[in-house]
Amino acid sequence: MRAKGFTHASVHARDLDESVRFYSGLFGMEEIPAPGFPYPVRWLRVGDLQLHLFLSEEQAPRAHHFGLDVDDFEAAYEKARGLGAVVGEGYFSKVYELPDGAAQLYLRDPAGNMVEVNWPDASTLDRSVVGHIEKVGEGDEGATLYPRR
Repeated sequence: MRAKGFTHASVHARDLDESVRFYSGLFGMEEIPAPGFPYPVRWLRVGDLQLHLFLSEEQAPRAHHFGLDVDDFEAAYEKARGLGAVVGEGYFSKVYELPDGAAQLYLRDPAGNMVEVNWPDASTLDRSVVGHIEKVGEGDEGATLYPRR
């Protein structure tokens, strides 16, 4: 038996309406019907995948995250900064360039969940918008965020 792919990621929300507004407003996710579980949930569509939100007062794990591919990295960066969603300090507060040339930015949603925003080619980014991009070390041979097509 082998897994065939991912269907969704699931994260908690302290306020479901606020989290739906965040993901819909920042990333253009579309709310879709959710089943009638015995606890409050909201489901969002992102491309062919889904983001499931469930109501919880728990703290978000510090480094756990999911990654999103966007169609306009600079717009996501500026909008996230305007919302105060960009991680403010520490390792995750920087924009990184991976050895394969991909760019990464880290955000926190209203419940504190970390979201990694990805872009395939850091060299195409407008540095007057994004500013400094820090390079990540080489690591394992063949490591790539975006498999070569």
